[in-house]
Amino acid sequence: MDRLWTPWRMPYLTADKPSGCIFCQALAEGLDSSNLVVHRAERAFVMLNRYPYNNGHAMVVPNRHVGSLELLQEAELLSIMQLVNLTLAGLRNLASPDGFNIGVNLGKAAGAGIEAHVHVHVVPRWQGDTNFMPILAHTRVIPESLTDTRSRLQGAIERVLAGQTGGECGRDG
Repeated sequence: MDRLWTPWRMPYLTADKPSGCIFCQALAEGLDSSNLVVHRAERAFVMLNRYPYNNGHAMVVPNRHVGSLELLQEAELLSIMQLVNLTLAGLRNLASPDGFNIGVNLGKAAGAGIEAHVHVHVVPRWQGDTNFMPILAHTRVIPESLTDTRSRLQGAIERVLAGQTGGECGRDG
């Protein structure tokens, strides 16, 4: 048995891909824990990426199903950026990363895995966080389960919103 590959611990890797938009489904179902939704606001929400580049890889998603940034209303754009800031503050307080990658992939050619519903990736980075595993074994090492990361990030975001930790961020409204 290959000890590096244990899909039985992460059933979402071996399960059938859901039909339809995963973001719209997560928003409608209200099963935040199982859908890895960390925080909901009036116009957008934060959820963890099921296929993370790094621990804490989150996505900020507008509630409205649109495929590109220029289709969003001004209030939606503001809400998304406020939630990006809130996610940054939560991840800083939770995991003390050395930096972040923040980005949007528009279109398949740009790497969008879900083209029809625009979303912003927030990926914490640490010095030396790339190693031989992705190059030689085509494997990323994620040392914490997504459900644990979701719970911890949700708590960190709640503390930021309550003003209990450092970091100024806007509130969605």
